[in-house]
Amino acid sequence: MATETFDLRRYALSTLVNTLLQSEKPIPFEFLISGSFLRTSLDEYLTANGISAETTLTVEYVRAIIPPLYLASFEHDDWVSSVDVLSETSSAGRWEGSAGKKAAGQGRILSGSYDGLIRIWNMSSEVLATSSSASSGGHASSIKATKFISPTHIASSGLDRTIRLWKYSEDVEGFSASLSRQIELYGQKGSIDSLAVHQPSSRILSASADHSIGLWSTKKSDAPTAPSSLLPSAASRSSKRRKVGPATSTPQRGPLALLKSHTAPASDTIFAPNDHTVAYSTSWDHSLKTWDLPTSTCVDTRSTSHSLLSLTALPSLNLIAVGTIARHITLIDPRASATTISAMTLRGHTNAVVSLATDPESAYGLVSGSQDGTCRVWDVRSSKSEKEGRVGESMYCIERESAKGQGRKVGGEGVKVFGVCWDKDVGIVSAGEDKRVQINRGKGIVGEKVP
Repeated sequence: MATETFDLRRYALSTLVNTLLQSEKPIPFEFLISGSFLRTSLDEYLTANGISAETTLTVEYVRAIIPPLYLASFEHDDWVSSVDVLSETSSAGRWEGSAGKKAAGQGRILSGSYDGLIRIWNMSSEVLATSSSASSGGHASSIKATKFISPTHIASSGLDRTIRLWKYSEDVEGFSASLSRQIELYGQKGSIDSLAVHQPSSRILSASADHSIGLWSTKKSDAPTAPSSLLPSAASRSSKRRKVGPATSTPQRGPLALLKSHTAPASDTIFAPNDHTVAYSTSWDHSLKTWDLPTSTCVDTRSTSHSLLSLTALPSLNLIAVGTIARHITLIDPRASATTISAMTLRGHTNAVVSLATDPESAYGLVSGSQDGTCRVWDVRSSKSEKEGRVGESMYCIERESAKGQGRKVGGEGVKVFGVCWDKDVGIVSAGEDKRVQINRGKGIVGEKVP
């Protein structure tokens, strides 16, 4: 190989690949060698890694990544704990089919706040609908989790130990909307901090501070009677009737099952991406558990060294990403055949990792939300071998726009991120202690292989 070849950098390599592909329009490419992005010339890479010029290198090319630029913020009256998105490409939109599709730019953002209210926003930062207050039958305390079940149904949960199902209706023009109470679900005895929904099977999962994972039905006719011991007292119900009248009473139901195996507060839960009869959960007890939902049985436990606070699945890689109180993300292979617990560690945050979401356009990408006040974007292909195993670093760090010009706060004081989701159409949407929902560009951030 000629000396000139060794001096090639990313731009020159990209030009070479475009020539070989006979691309009509030049495509900017990034290059991966042994799992790491090439950031120098080939010669500098060989020298830095002690590789002979006679060695054959396998170089993988992917479309160049685009920075997650800031787009907008939606201000609230209190801390924002959770966010979800309804769009043409979101889970709720896809499950509903053509009836649930939103045109590009017509997405809806759902937020849950510590003021006890959920809000639906359009992309112009206008509130279309707000849930009932506590005095009118809404949540009695801070909301911790919110999810679109479908374009017309929403689930929320919080510190009041209830899950509430709401009917969402928009007018024909989409300029105004309403939220009406449908069902109140009772069964867990602690704060309900996380929800997962699967509309096709009418099922909801919940993770609670009482150590349990709840399995619920969204259908009133399928749900058992609510435990009387957990319902509001007779005096409280009588008081509510005097305030809002008997016509506003909401049906109350209980869980299909409470899954018990964790020995500390359960922090997060999801349905397995390719099998809604399987669930995963994380807990402060340091474990990731796999559940068989038809039998309500824990079928596998993976124990780690730290409390686990969040999780998401990377189905194409057969991996589960879990966020830890120790500031890093661990990738775990949950299959019974896996011989090691940790497949990779992602490092970069300076506080607990409390929320995770996968890239809707790449099998290798994910975003994390941390109490250090940032979200970080990761490509799990970019890693290196260290003493403790494979370690990856983030590609981008998204800071809170509200903190710009105030200096970086290592612990995230005042700007902690509490929730994050990633939608193909809307972008990376995060919620935080700064009382804002923040939106950053989400398309094309993690490069995909080119056919």
